[in-house]
Amino acid sequence: MAEYSNQSSALTDARPFAVPELCNAGAISLLVLFGELLVLVLLFAGGEVSWMRLALMSLFVQWVALTSAGLICLSRRWLAGLGLVTGSLVAFAMVMTVTFVYGLISGYVVSGSLGAIGWETLAGQLIIAGIITVLALRYFYVQQQLRAQEQSELESRIQALQSRIRPHFLFNSMNIIASLIPTDPDTAETVVEDLSELFRASLNDAGNQVQLADELDLCERYVRIEALRLGDRLKLNWQVETPGRGVKIPLLTLQPLLENAIYHGIQPLPEGGTIAVRLWFEGNRVNVEIDNPLPPESLRSQSQGNKMALNNIRSRLAVLYGARAELSTSQKDGRYVTALSYPRSLDEAPDV
Repeated sequence: MAEYSNQSSALTDARPFAVPELCNAGAISLLVLFGELLVLVLLFAGGEVSWMRLALMSLFVQWVALTSAGLICLSRRWLAGLGLVTGSLVAFAMVMTVTFVYGLISGYVVSGSLGAIGWETLAGQLIIAGIITVLALRYFYVQQQLRAQEQSELESRIQALQSRIRPHFLFNSMNIIASLIPTDPDTAETVVEDLSELFRASLNDAGNQVQLADELDLCERYVRIEALRLGDRLKLNWQVETPGRGVKIPLLTLQPLLENAIYHGIQPLPEGGTIAVRLWFEGNRVNVEIDNPLPPESLRSQSQGNKMALNNIRSRLAVLYGARAELSTSQKDGRYVTALSYPRSLDEAPDV
């Protein structure tokens, strides 16, 4: 039993400490607001109600709150590496120390002598600070657990949505290979090898995001396969700014959009057409536009298909970036335009 207890304690302390995020203006504003609410509660809980008492209590509470927040903010990385139990105890000790020091200072200022400090008042201040600190640490721990659970659920959703796209890509690619086998088996063999490389790259990727340059390479490989089937009917106009290595995109985002443009814009037209792919950066955002010819109404009804690819991409973007990502479609001057815009990195997107 003792061994089991020691193992449980070790596992508990191995969990990361949920260090409160107190290093931004929003957190400081909330801290000041809650501090003043506490002052009002204490003011009307007992004793004289006066402006002077309100001012002194506000000064004390705000100094304790802001100094404690500053210490935790400055030692954030160090506290995060201490583990759950140790980090919580150290953060608790910081707040208690700050409260004790300011309690001594305020008592000395009011009484004029260390010997005349009201130790009962100081003890009450420490008890109140301790209770609030324990509740706050518990709140941040529960919040961290909820965020971890939400992140796990989001990753599961991303994988499920991504797995729905891959069979769609494989099915259409295999049709291309099947059409080449009777006429050009050597080329078909080359396409199979090329396709295997595409799938190996996607399966070996560690996360749900890949380098934007790799996604563009995937699109070029796919277009080369489609060009073998459509010949001169398929023309591409690439207007792509060179992406840096730090720019990423959810795996299989652009390729399905390009696939839709080919199947619903080029394939129905006997004469084919040109697909324009534009990619540019504007501030901290990545913008992509893919437009294709809009078939006549008589041919369009045969090529509409379903919106699974668009819906899946929208869902994945919403999971990763929330409202900061946009995927829209429109018709302009006889062309069908798909526009995508999303933040350069997940750090610039809000929590969802």
